[in-house]
Amino acid sequence: MSSPERITFDPNQCGGRPCIRGLRVRVKDVLEMLAAGASEAAILESYPYLERADIEACLQYAARQVDHAVLSLAK
Repeated sequence: MSSPERITFDPNQCGGRPCIRGLRVRVKDVLEMLAAGASEAAILESYPYLERADIEACLQYAARQVDHAVLSLAK
């Protein structure tokens, strides 16, 4: 399963927010744990049904979300 396929969207689950492989674990949850200093090992221990590739997919998803052009309104 490639990274994009690991991130799923279902309007009937978690308010349509991006989740991991259809599970009720939001991308946001994993990113917040990483931002708070949790290690991959700690996340995988807390969520044993996740895989290392799921965490990587979350990071790749976040990177794609912030990669957009910035337009300048220079005169």
